Amino acid sequence: MFIRKAAEIVAEESQEEIQNFEGFNLHAALKQNISGLDYTKPTPVQSQSIGPILEGRDVIGLASTGTGKTAAFLIPLIQKIFLNRNQKALIIVPTRELALQINEEFRALSRNMNLYSAFIIGGTSMYRQIQDLRRHPHLVIATPGRLKDLIERKNIYLEDYSHIVLDEVDLMVDIGFVNDVKFFVSLMPKIRQSLFFSATISPRIQDILRSFVTNPVTVSVKKQDTSENVDQDVIRVASSDKKIDQLHDLLIKDGFDKVLIFGRTKHGIEKLNRELEFRGFKVGAIHGNKRQSQRQRVLASFKQNQIQVLLATDVASRGLDIDNVTHVINYDLPQTYDDYIHRIGRTGRAGKTGFALTFVNN
Repeated sequence: MFIRKAAEIVAEESQEEIQNFEGFNLHAALKQNISGLDYTKPTPVQSQSIGPILEGRDVIGLASTGTGKTAAFLIPLIQKIFLNRNQKALIIVPTRELALQINEEFRALSRNMNLYSAFIIGGTSMYRQIQDLRRHPHLVIATPGRLKDLIERKNIYLEDYSHIVLDEVDLMVDIGFVNDVKFFVSLMPKIRQSLFFSATISPRIQDILRSFVTNPVTVSVKKQDTSENVDQDVIRVASSDKKIDQLHDLLIKDGFDKVLIFGRTKHGIEKLNRELEFRGFKVGAIHGNKRQSQRQRVLASFKQNQIQVLLATDVASRGLDIDNVTHVINYDLPQTYDDYIHRIGRTGRAGKTGFALTFVNN
């Protein structure tokens, strides 16, 4: 059974901890942008990664989402590219949502520094992306499917990139991109800086790692099992036809202000969305069949508290950074314990207590 009470966070410190961003010798404009985002002191993964990346070392970051790893690689890459604009960075991520978030964070961190990014994802105009690539952006953020299309069309050449980041590699492998990732690695320049971030390292990932990094620094800031700030419990389902009623009864309780509900299939999520709308709840859904613009609109509504309930398949359980999610509900059981960890990690962030409830058939 997945359920257990909150566990401690374990930080295996392989690098010296830097206590504030002043310790990294960053450009004044970048420091100002960091300060503007209210980043007061580096998180453990930032503290241990930024120095080695600035030194040009390859880095393996074993870090869950919610640990600040995006800024851990963006801050040193922005510093390096700002000092030498002939350098370019390519960041490959598994989902459109994560790509969008990285792009937004890049823009915030590189404000007033004249650095530009291109955003290469499926579900949006390829023509616009080709135009963006022709402007020779300093940073390209890509999902595997669209990146492969543009490589085959000869619109992007991976050998042009001196810094390569593979982020959330465990999910890329889990959802079937393992051969694409190996293909990308085969096209990369031999002399490069490689940054590799994953919450777990399975035997299939080891295979990619060996061909990807050289003499790497390993930074491990993993959450052991689950977030210490998430209180977890199960909801026993009396019978399958009563399940929706049990969910309804939960959602009308005090404190269920911002609820993220996970289901297994796109069809099931759509059906649940219609049923909850019919019952008068403010609800939205994101899954693989939605257009990117629709997904972004629903996410924005949830972030701005215009809807109370966000329904999602597991495509949304990684990398989504939404403040103040009060509850995560596993309406359908996740496939693996890792999936469970990633789902419930959407609540109990930034030191707040969150709640995770999992529906279990009697």
